Amino acid sequence: MSQEKYIGVDVHQATISAAVMDAHGKLIMECLLETKASTIVEFMQGLQGTLSVTFEEGTSAAWLHDLLQPHVDRLVVCDPRKAALLKEGNKSDRIDARKLAEMLRTQQLHSVYHGEQPSC
Repeated sequence: MSQEKYIGVDVHQATISAAVMDAHGKLIMECLLETKASTIVEFMQGLQGTLSVTFEEGTSAAWLHDLLQPHVDRLVVCDPRKAALLKEGNKSDRIDARKLAEMLRTQQLHSVYHGEQPSC
């Protein structure tokens, strides 16, 4: 059985909504996390298997990218303007996290480059 997990996170200043799907698209977990480094890392470390994570480009994207990079197998910071599924249907943080996980699983996301910043 595949141990792949696809995690969509909808990031806000105080909280993060997370949705975890398996390789078949079954929702296996949803939770609301405090937007705090130790809480986020603890959550990721509690998941087993191959972890792929996505979230939308925004004010916290660089911080979250650098925080998660060492703890996951694949990380996609996506362009919300090119994520058509997010614009359809009902809107809530929980629903957005689910849609992000599904789009990651089905390779429907356009990534925005995040990587090492040049030294000054």
